[in-house]
Amino acid sequence: MGSTAARTFLAFHHNAKLHKLQTVVSAIWPFPELEEANRALFKDGTDQDFAVVTESTIFHPQGGGQPSDEGIISSSPTSNNTSSSSTFHVKHVRMDAINDGQVLHFGRWSDDSSVKFKAGDKVEQAIDVPKREYYSRLHTAGHVLGSAVRHMLEKEVEGFDELKASHFPDSASCEFRGLIEGKWKDPIQQRVNEYIAKAMPVEIEFWDEDEFKKNGLERLLPDKSMLGPGETKFRVVRIVGAEVYPCGGTHVDTTDLCGETTVRKISRSKGVSRVSYSVKP
Repeated sequence: MGSTAARTFLAFHHNAKLHKLQTVVSAIWPFPELEEANRALFKDGTDQDFAVVTESTIFHPQGGGQPSDEGIISSSPTSNNTSSSSTFHVKHVRMDAINDGQVLHFGRWSDDSSVKFKAGDKVEQAIDVPKREYYSRLHTAGHVLGSAVRHMLEKEVEGFDELKASHFPDSASCEFRGLIEGKWKDPIQQRVNEYIAKAMPVEIEFWDEDEFKKNGLERLLPDKSMLGPGETKFRVVRIVGAEVYPCGGTHVDTTDLCGETTVRKISRSKGVSRVSYSVKP
């Protein structure tokens, strides 16, 4: 049995500075009652865990190389006409594997939450702000690195292309098609330093197919399956003066806010090069 609630509105897509949000609970599911595909998203799930769906969310689900936000969802006695408040601790957030567009907030209630909120209740979300800010810095730094490598090596490396990236703290890296030799490590670091020092604006925009073509970026046009019902525009992140990336992640406002970013190493395997990096916490 699983949730049939409507798609979750991704509030962080439109305002990543929202650290708290009032919303309404759409559904709550005990972990054992989730579909197998959704239980697989939460590998450490137990009978004490639940998945909460809300109408809107400021929690970034794990995806696009970015870890999920953590935090709490809480209700107050006045908002739901009860005598007790309740607090749900969100440890993992994922997109529903079965119900298109829903966000599952995985976790469990505090031991002292005698009355748990239910579908239809008003609640407040609050994310772990220091983690969100660190993940945003890591994600933007990954795009800075990708921009630096493309601008330097697109015409130097045979078959060059950007592939995928991880922005997790312990495994941050960008992958490229083509063999990037170790001699490029220091020049890449210098270019990354330049981009960060310039404090380039990082802007969120929404583009339709024509806007990708108008900007000569047809190669970046995402698959239309990424659009929700009725949607016609893709979310993109523009590092002004560098690159544009289709991206659903959270970011800092200017590149200097990434902080100290270090190109750690370049590894190569089967025609793919991985440039790993780190951002000082």
